[in-house]
Amino acid sequence: MYRFLLTPRWLGILALTLVAATVMVFLGNWQLDRYRGRTEINERIDAGERMTPAPLRDALTAPTGGAGSTGPAPAEEKVWTRVTVTGRYDPTNTVLVRGRTVDSRVGFEVVTPLVLADGSAVLVDRGWIPPAPGGATAQPEVPAAPTGDVTVVGRVHETESGAGAVDRRDGRLETRRISVPRLARELPYPVYGAYVLLDEQTPAADPLFTAVPVGHTNNWQNFGYIVQWWLFAAMTLFGYGWVARREARRAAGLDDTRPVDRAAEPEPSASA
Repeated sequence: MYRFLLTPRWLGILALTLVAATVMVFLGNWQLDRYRGRTEINERIDAGERMTPAPLRDALTAPTGGAGSTGPAPAEEKVWTRVTVTGRYDPTNTVLVRGRTVDSRVGFEVVTPLVLADGSAVLVDRGWIPPAPGGATAQPEVPAAPTGDVTVVGRVHETESGAGAVDRRDGRLETRRISVPRLARELPYPVYGAYVLLDEQTPAADPLFTAVPVGHTNNWQNFGYIVQWWLFAAMTLFGYGWVARREARRAAGLDDTRPVDRAAEPEPSASA
């Protein structure tokens, strides 16, 4: 019954079916890798919230170059590590990061270099503040940074990609993305290769600041794609088998596919 499957036409259909199913399985495996990677990130974020802060140098390698240079990026497992570090803020090189949304409001994140005793610095995201009246890009009044020694507790955040230009407006640096290497070129000291997202500091931060929330990655979206692609692969193979079986039954005369002529059927007689 199934010898027709060896004909060139059906061998071609089988080849296309197998190729399509293989591609769908590959796409499902790719989404599985992304799901695992995002799940690991979420686990590190959760672990960072619970852990005791470690010294900054336990998570980041100190920069060794001159002014404007950047230290090595953190190892993947060190991103979102909770750290503590003591230094002095350099308010003359405060960075305003515009177009940042917190609680559905657009404003600025304020990044200030914290200069350490050895002369190097780490960028600290002190929090979010609303813009001045006049629009989302109106430069805000930034609360003064504490003077003297400041102890910061926060989480290691890797540098952001897709950075644009860094401008100096009204005495402050301004940008849209926190690209540590690009910002470091504007600073008079070597800078660590990641920035710290502030959780708390001593002396306490100004109450005008809103803490920048740490968003978890949407790993369940990837899980849905896994199910989708693997289901499509199974449906493709099932569809080939179903069509082949129907063709075999038709060739064997087991399925009557001829149309029924209803006009030729006798009408039932009327009852008395």
